[in-house]
Amino acid sequence: MKKKGILNQELSTVISGMGHRDMLAVVDAGFPIDETTKRVDLALDEGIPGFVETLKVIDKELEVEHIYLAEETQENSPYIEKAISEIFNEIPIDTVKHAELKKRSQKARAIIRTGEFTPFANVILVSGVIF
Repeated sequence: MKKKGILNQELSTVISGMGHRDMLAVVDAGFPIDETTKRVDLALDEGIPGFVETLKVIDKELEVEHIYLAEETQENSPYIEKAISEIFNEIPIDTVKHAELKKRSQKARAIIRTGEFTPFANVILVSGVIF
């Protein structure tokens, strides 16, 4: 049995298979996910697991060089934007319309669905390299 790190097999496999500039979307429970995009569904119940706690765990294993966030997150859920900035300190964040974020997410290696019920708690993480 794995001792530490991400224990969810699907999520661990996705992250370990990512290369430079690959995208990983982490989304709320209501985010639409196309049938052709890999879905890693972590949602158990309302708020479980939460969006922010999921990002904190992913940050321990994924090197992130860039972030895409919906403009609507700033307007509707500013504390989500603040949490993202705190977790991914000094990583550049570009904002796009929510419709554009949904479109870009379909090109992600996977979309990680959390149990989050906060509106616009969605982000795309772009992987970097560690060397």
